[in-house]
Parts: sequence; structure tokens; C-alpha cells
Amino acid sequence: MKPSRDIVRLIEIMAALRTPGSGCPWDLEQDFGTIAPYTIEEAYEVADAIARSDLADLRDELGDLLLQVVFHARMAEEQGAFDFGGVVDAITTKMIRRHPHVFADAEGHTAAAVKGMWEKIKAKEKAEKQSGEAASSSSASLSALDGVPLALPALTRALKLQQKAGRVGFDWNDPRAVLAKIREEADEIEAELDAAELNPASKSKAAAEVGDLLFAVVNLARHLSADPEAILRATNDKFARRFQSIERALAARSKRPEDATLAEMDALWDAAKAQEKQAES
Repeated sequence: MKPSRDIVRLIEIMAALRTPGSGCPWDLEQDFGTIAPYTIEEAYEVADAIARSDLADLRDELGDLLLQVVFHARMAEEQGAFDFGGVVDAITTKMIRRHPHVFADAEGHTAAAVKGMWEKIKAKEKAEKQSGEAASSSSASLSALDGVPLALPALTRALKLQQKAGRVGFDWNDPRAVLAKIREEADEIEAELDAAELNPASKSKAAAEVGDLLFAVVNLARHLSADPEAILRATNDKFARRFQSIERALAARSKRPEDATLAEMDALWDAAKAQEKQAES
């Protein structure tokens, strides 16, 4: 089977891999649950290629992500639920419906206006879906938080939960109020740490308070129009860069980090930090 630029060939390849008797034993053993982690991983690898501005790698990673869509669609087709064409039809229908300023006669001359229109259309779709579910089930969810996937990374899920709560008025109006909440959560952690000195079991309560602190920090990032996942990723990169600078400086002294004192490594960290700031100015 030859490679092709046509999506049909990729669909045919997946069908061949999933054909009992002649297909790939590994692919045949998979189901939605086992493939889902790979789908998430491929999405992160797409984001990584973008962060590195590596367009050649981005092309390959987008192909890997597309394969995940084809894989899921094939498994659904085998169960008689839907096929790849159904996936394409669903997304094209949705995109046309959510862009009336392009495909109909609605007006949307700014990004802010378009975003507002998008949210209204999504809310209408959600209400219609819930109405249909309510007709068939008395336990249909009516929460303003509906639609936030459980499998999202915790920081991203926290952000989306806060965004949804904010749309119905459950929100602060000033980032300084969020900062005050962060200080409050930090004080509660300190109180639990003090209690843990007398009762080690209180340490778990301090850990729970750290969760509240992280949630509040995500809220502050949101009020500053920052994506907490992205800014933490940038901080991770900064930490790795500065720590590796410490390792290089120690290696020049024929030392390893485990052979150095914390004070020595702190001094090298400050030097790396100062060097970065000087390069930025």
C-alpha cells in the first residue's frame, strides 16, 4: 500500500490494521480506553512542536494526532456508531453554525464580538442538548459547569471550571481580591503545618490546602488573561535552564550537584538569573 496525500488512504490503512486475521495484533487489541492516553499524548506533542517553533516536527505531530482521530472513528464504525465521515460532517456542521458572521448574515467585525457570539451559540446548543436529555432521563445535569472534561490536565480543568462559574456571576472583579485569597490559602497551609508538628496526621490537611492554593493561583492567572498551563510550562523551562547552568558551572569546578552545598548552588542560581536578566535588557 503506497502513501498518499488523500485522507481516504489513511482511513484504508487503519481499516487494514483493524482487520481480524490479517491486521496488526496490537491495533486489534485496542479500544477507546486504551487509545485515549495516546490521543492526549499526541496533542501535547503538537503543543510542544509549536512551542519549539519546529514546523517540520509540527507537520509530523499533526499527522500523529490525525491518526488518533481516524483510529477512534474506525473503532466506532466497527460498533455501528459512526465513521470518519460522520466526524467530518459533525465538525463542518458545527463550524458553519458557530460562524453565522461568515456563512450567514450575522455581524461580527471584531474578535471580541465573534467570541461573544460563539459563546451564545454554544450556550444555546448546550440548552438544547440538556432539553433533549431531560426528556429521556430525569437525572439530566443542569449545572453551569457541564461540559468540562474530567480528563483535562488539572490546571486547565480548574481554569475552565472558573470560566464557566464566572459567566454566571460567581467571580471576583479585581485580581487583587484573588491575590488576597491566595494569601489566605497560604496562611491556612501554615496553620496546618503548625498543627502537624503536634499531630503528624495534620500533614494531609496541609496538602489539601495546597490544592486550594493552586486553584486560587489559577484564578489569578485567569484574571491576568494568562493561561496557567502555558505560564507554568514557561516557568518549568526557566527552572530547567537555570538548574542546568548550575550543573555546568559545577562541572567546570569538577563537581556534581550532590557534591555541592545548597548555599553554593543558590549562589550559582542567582548568577544564572542575573545573567539572563542582563541578556534581556
